[in-house]
Amino acid sequence: MRTQKLRALAAVAVFAVSLFATSAAYAAVEAAKASITFDAQSKVFRLDAAGVSYAFGINDRNELQPLYWGARLAASDALPPAHTFPDHASFDLTQTTTPQEFAGWGAGLYVEPALKLTFPDGNRDLVLHYVSHQTTGNALIVSMKDVQRDILVALKYEIDPATGILGRSAVIENRTKDAVVLEQAAAATWTLPSDKNYTLFYLTGRWAGETQLQREAIHEGARVLESRRGSTGHQNNPWFAIERGVGGDEDSGDVWFGALAWSGSWRITVEEDQLERVKVTGGFNPFDFGYTLAAGAQLATPVFYGGYTHEGMGEASRILHRFELTTILPQAPAPKPRPVIYNSWEATEMNVDEPGQVALAEKAASIGVERFVMDDGWFGQRKTDHAGLGDWYVNPDKFPHGLKPLIDKVHGLGMDFGLWVEPEMVNPDSDLYRKHPDWVIHFTGRPRTEGRTQMVLNLARPDVREYVLGFLDKLLSENQIAFLKWDYNRNWSEPGWPAVGNAEQKQLYVKYTQNLYGILAELRAKHPGVEIESCSGGGGRVDLGILHYTDEVWPSDNTDPFDRLSIQNGYTYAYTPGAMMAWVTDSPNWANRRTTSLEYRMLSSMQGGLGIGANLNKWQAEDFATAKRLIAAYKSVRETVQHGSLYRLISPVGGSEQSVTESVSPDKSQAVVFAFLHSSSLLYPYPTIRLRGLDAAAEYRLDWIEGKAAQPVPASASGAFWMSHGVDALLFGDFQAAGFTLTQVSGKGK
Repeated sequence: MRTQKLRALAAVAVFAVSLFATSAAYAAVEAAKASITFDAQSKVFRLDAAGVSYAFGINDRNELQPLYWGARLAASDALPPAHTFPDHASFDLTQTTTPQEFAGWGAGLYVEPALKLTFPDGNRDLVLHYVSHQTTGNALIVSMKDVQRDILVALKYEIDPATGILGRSAVIENRTKDAVVLEQAAAATWTLPSDKNYTLFYLTGRWAGETQLQREAIHEGARVLESRRGSTGHQNNPWFAIERGVGGDEDSGDVWFGALAWSGSWRITVEEDQLERVKVTGGFNPFDFGYTLAAGAQLATPVFYGGYTHEGMGEASRILHRFELTTILPQAPAPKPRPVIYNSWEATEMNVDEPGQVALAEKAASIGVERFVMDDGWFGQRKTDHAGLGDWYVNPDKFPHGLKPLIDKVHGLGMDFGLWVEPEMVNPDSDLYRKHPDWVIHFTGRPRTEGRTQMVLNLARPDVREYVLGFLDKLLSENQIAFLKWDYNRNWSEPGWPAVGNAEQKQLYVKYTQNLYGILAELRAKHPGVEIESCSGGGGRVDLGILHYTDEVWPSDNTDPFDRLSIQNGYTYAYTPGAMMAWVTDSPNWANRRTTSLEYRMLSSMQGGLGIGANLNKWQAEDFATAKRLIAAYKSVRETVQHGSLYRLISPVGGSEQSVTESVSPDKSQAVVFAFLHSSSLLYPYPTIRLRGLDAAAEYRLDWIEGKAAQPVPASASGAFWMSHGVDALLFGDFQAAGFTLTQVSGKGK
């Protein structure tokens, strides 16, 4: 076991080094734009990059105190030193009125702390003071310590030169002689400039209705966004944005935004204190946390990323997208475009076999699909969702010669091969569960709740971790598999870990997710050509933590093309379309029994990574012709759609009858527009589409992917024309869609 652990750590290190080297090449180009300074006289730290400055200082009590976060300041601008604030009253002492970068709970602190713990003698007072700091490249590490006891906290600040996004995290170290219990451990607290006019944006949802954008005024008190489910969850997403002012214009206004890189239970608290200062604290969810930190042990928090722009919510999204593409995703800084995929689920569900999959693969190849993915049902005794999970051998009745003949056929058709797996789950009706009933998350002597007739394997256990890594490694080593659709179809219940002592059981919340990341990292290191999708019954595990190890995510099981407009709209506030998969499935759609044309369904899905999930056995010749034409069109624009700058020209939320998105390539040589109409009424025409983000002086040619203009437009015109005059699309009726491109024919991008 010791050898296996060392080998695992080495694999993680190799992957981390390779990822760092790739990112470093990108960062080197932008390094001159970032700086980290410390003024020894004023005791002020300052981080500058892109259009952002972030500053904090050491005050007269030796606390770290936030000073500024916003538009980039001039190098000559001197920020005043930090200073403690007076008591507001005997009810709000200076410890509460003085904002802190990372506050321990103690000394009369009443606002949300970043760190709270209990010592063995019952003491729960923690007061953190500055000790030292060091700077390495684009990172600053500041060390803090409790005023009496040997509890140390190392705060890390790492600023991205190209976007100004700041990553903050903490390492908590127990140098006392006894174990302590961490009851709350955040990654960071963000403090906004004092103001009374802030609006909070966040994402909520449920299964089949994920990433719905919410908006509300911030007022005194706290708004808690969280998941207690052991994973990211459908109900809230660990992202926020705060806009100052009335808002309503996507391209103007001060916006502060952030995202927590953690795929386990999490919490973000947005709090306005008694003096009308807004703070955002995020990290591990303290509910049922109680993490025992042994003497000499450390705990690293997730990274909480934050950014700022004065160009509105649209630019906040575009900044995040660029950061994800160039820094977060495994293939950063230059991810490959997502291929057009076919997935067999809706055609066959679990009734898979070699002849049936070959027939589907032939049809998929004929329309230009590049990746064929076989879904559930290929392993163990998997005939329904009641059995087989955990037994990861190829079913000999369905595939008597293994997967190789099918994979060879798929390769011969010019496609690569992908496979569905659900590694973290087990059915009670499985050989694995019968052999290892203790391997699931459970409490001793208590009922074991099933969801979808399955239970959650305790990935925190070293033996479970080795089992999951082992069968996935074997599967990939023995077969030419280019892609894994990694599913996760339920949340936790009875979160116990009886194999360890009572004091260590709650470490499950952290170690499970750490081991998940470790498995993904090792697989990628050993099989660098394999790509992975994160799926959790749709969008139940979408966050910057999982996106560091997976190439794409599945935003929702709901593939209704109209519902997907609002789901994908909300998704893009936090995450890049370059990692968003969208399938074209059958009509009427299973979710709402809504009937839509194939053209409408295709254009809806072409706004991200395009997939086909329909039952091709039921298609007619005209369906194949339409799909082949639109897939070819998609391939000519997908680089712009997936990696360009996204403009949400008309939002589908709030009962809107229209939705329009525009993507512009980085060099502004191409723009791609998708327009959708729910239904016409009272003979009103479709609103004029006025583009954004083009080179005003360049000349662009308009070409229709689908649809046509309602009014004559020139064959080509300046970017200024398309942005000011716009395009009138001919859209009338119910569930209609159009798409067009603008291609630069003269100018810098040509």
